[in-house]
Amino acid sequence: MTVDKLIPQPANRETFKRSRLRFIPDTPGCYVLATFGTGVLYVGLASRLRKRVNDHLDDPAKTNETKSGRAVFVFWIETRDLNKIERTWMNIHIENEGSLPILNGNYSPTST
Repeated sequence: MTVDKLIPQPANRETFKRSRLRFIPDTPGCYVLATFGTGVLYVGLASRLRKRVNDHLDDPAKTNETKSGRAVFVFWIETRDLNKIERTWMNIHIENEGSLPILNGNYSPTST
């Protein structure tokens, strides 16, 4: 599944590199780690987006190649309604792919 199927659409995109962190705000939001072809690898939420993306850059599970590709982009939407948007994006992925994004752990989908 690609990022363009997410509702609401993430409003921002940046390269998933430490040198690009300064362009990611340190505000609350929901984000997606995606491949070069914008395939969704991970969906998350953060009270501080920049800090959370920086944490992922230190995590080999998020930076190494997966069977679906490597994280190249981070897409995000600034919001305080974190749980609702993350849950919606996860449910959309499950509806489209029949499973969670490859880098996500356990999740209990709930109606949105």
